[in-house]
Amino acid sequence: MSRTPEQCVDHPGVPKMTRSTSRHCAAVAAATTGALLLGACGTGGGQESLHDRLPEAIRKAGVIRVGSSFTAAPVIFKNAQGVVDGLDPDVAAALEKSLGVKFEFQDVGPFANVLPGLLDKKYDIGLSGITDTRERQQGVDKNNKQINEGVDFVDYFMAGIGIVVGKGNPQRIAGLDDICGKSVAVKKGTIHDDLAARQQKACEHLGKPLKVQQTDADADALASLHAGRADAYLTDYPKALYSAQTVDGGQSYEVAGNQLQPRPYGIAVRKSDSQLRDVLTKAVNTLVVNGTYDAILAKRQLTAGAVQNSVVNGGS
Repeated sequence: MSRTPEQCVDHPGVPKMTRSTSRHCAAVAAATTGALLLGACGTGGGQESLHDRLPEAIRKAGVIRVGSSFTAAPVIFKNAQGVVDGLDPDVAAALEKSLGVKFEFQDVGPFANVLPGLLDKKYDIGLSGITDTRERQQGVDKNNKQINEGVDFVDYFMAGIGIVVGKGNPQRIAGLDDICGKSVAVKKGTIHDDLAARQQKACEHLGKPLKVQQTDADADALASLHAGRADAYLTDYPKALYSAQTVDGGQSYEVAGNQLQPRPYGIAVRKSDSQLRDVLTKAVNTLVVNGTYDAILAKRQLTAGAVQNSVVNGGS
């Protein structure tokens, strides 16, 4: 349901706003402020559209090129018909309508290629269930060493980390300390890869070495778990739930313990492209205000990851 700024004010005798309404209202404030700023930039007192605020090169091309790794159901993947599917394509389709340009997805292969390809200007944005972290913003590695110039993020979803185990949880894994002395599979270049590396050090102190298997795709990590080469698989919580619920009719896997360390997903943009970043932020907030955002999350059964409103670099 869309909301106006007036509907976001508490009045005497009227029930307080719900969490969903509060989230809409936060976005209303952001979008309204943005609209006022856009209006001030228009000529002859007119209000500029979001399309008009896009960088000239993108307006002329009519396309925003998107780098992605199609290996992360239900966030982004190829369905049984070979069509790109998931949360991120749904968000992109909605943004197409708001911005008046096409979003053209490019499969970059392994997830670890997404941000390097963006920095090499192979496409305009990265949209691939990318967790917004301080390290990625600043372009540093897990040891705080500078490796690139970093990127900016337009945040649009919240997701933590899940631990996927075999059905029945034979190893009785409930948290990170329980994987010490065992083997875990992770997708290379992800925050789960970094988390596993940090956990290796903690496990060494406990005298229970942790073996980490790096893979290029979630399917490979699941195959390792299924074959018994790994005792657990670390991935984004939405992907963990999706695997547990859908693979083999929900008979092979389950999610152990609670969601860990929730952080935002962000649309990655080069720091030099602040104009594109700011228009994307306003466009996402427009989707929140008009109800499109809620509808997308409901379709994917991902409403638990809803954000109050889109911000830039909200990860830490």
